[in-house]
Amino acid sequence: MKLSPRGLAVSELAIEVFRANGALLAAGDALARPAGLTSARWQVLGVIDHAPATVADIARTMGLRRQSVQQTADALVTDGLTAYADNPRHRRAKLLDPTPAGRRALAEVERAHAVWADALAASLAPSQIAAATAALRALTDALEPEGSR
Repeated sequence: MKLSPRGLAVSELAIEVFRANGALLAAGDALARPAGLTSARWQVLGVIDHAPATVADIARTMGLRRQSVQQTADALVTDGLTAYADNPRHRRAKLLDPTPAGRRALAEVERAHAVWADALAASLAPSQIAAATAALRALTDALEPEGSR
């Protein structure tokens, strides 16, 4: 079946989003590597930076499957960057909390990220950044199931 012009435009948008995601993950890995992290570990530490959370809550926040976040969380615990803590709201769902070493690693990546983000922003017009952000939010809203909005 042939795509309509609008369908083709959405397909091209999806391809560009996939390319951007790959480029962002590669950049994130490069930024996180000196701190001993990966993009995935950086993202999980970023979610729990202000308050501990369950793996399920982290997965929902990140829009990922719980199993992949569980693997990352367990690796962070093994490396001493996070620890599981008792959850007063749920006996079995532990809270993931950054350790001091995890907070130091996150701070190191955040410093590098600030420099990188400012340099990247300098190559884009503010209107381009705003338009891209709005378009991606609209795309995400259209893709998410009705109950998760």
